[in-house]
Amino acid sequence: MINSVAMIVVPHFSIFEFGTAFEVFGVDRSDRGAGVPAFDFRVCTPVPGDIPMKSGLSMHVGLGLEAAADADLVIMTPYGRDEDVPESVLEALRAAHARGAWVMSICSGAFALARAGLLDGRRCTTHWHYSQELASRYPAALVDENVLYVEDDQIITSAGTAAGIDACLHLVRVELGANVAASIARDMVVPPHRDGGQAQFIDRPMPRCGSQPMEELLRWMVANLEDDHSVNELAARVHMSPRTFARRFRAETGATPAAWLNSQRVLRAQELLETTDLNIDEIAREAGFGHSVLLRHHFAKVLDTSPQSYRRTFRGHLAAV
Repeated sequence: MINSVAMIVVPHFSIFEFGTAFEVFGVDRSDRGAGVPAFDFRVCTPVPGDIPMKSGLSMHVGLGLEAAADADLVIMTPYGRDEDVPESVLEALRAAHARGAWVMSICSGAFALARAGLLDGRRCTTHWHYSQELASRYPAALVDENVLYVEDDQIITSAGTAAGIDACLHLVRVELGANVAASIARDMVVPPHRDGGQAQFIDRPMPRCGSQPMEELLRWMVANLEDDHSVNELAARVHMSPRTFARRFRAETGATPAAWLNSQRVLRAQELLETTDLNIDEIAREAGFGHSVLLRHHFAKVLDTSPQSYRRTFRGHLAAV
């Protein structure tokens, strides 16, 4: 479980990306009653003092890299990728991974991880502006430029700007559970989860439609997932013929009623896997699939993983408590 977080800054670091990680881990929300811990958040640098930022401002950093020596999570802040990174920073990153801590980079911070050898043979990403350069300079790194963030062997790399928030919240979700991540996201007024590019990580959009009657119907369907819903029945609820309803439903949602219901049932199953101790049969019934075999089928089809694997991933260490 993550208790302490050390963020490494070097000259000409990016203030916004620094701020995204600080907002997730550096703000004490332990008094909000949502189970969010007060992280021991530290900012450190090779030579303490006033550290210039890319913006022309500077930040006084009083801690040296020894502050990262026992941190549960070490974050590498973005910096000018053409600048030399002190060997002491690379050693701190290597040491963190060697002792089993999480290591994360935001945007161009991935170049420091690559230079430290931590991305050799591992999937990773960075801002799309820099992905080809990262792949060219460090051919042993498996660079994927089409994702927001990647987790590989307790190393998380993320794309630029807001993707750093997504990566941080993903780690909170894995380590501390979906409820804690959602509480932090709600406080930040950001989505609790965005697709990281891996099939098992998907959004949870609220039903939205262009017409009020159809939107109300979608919300009613979500509230009654355990029931069967025929096209005739649904059409009658919005006073349409079945043919007109089927055409309007696909135009509004991009799916047939059956396909849309199954996607919502998968989302409901995800929520139950994350937040309850119900077994798979119980979750199948609660989510509207009726039988566990149908739950497993649709879970694998949509998310390319099993309900059990999903629960282990997104309840993290809490699942074992």
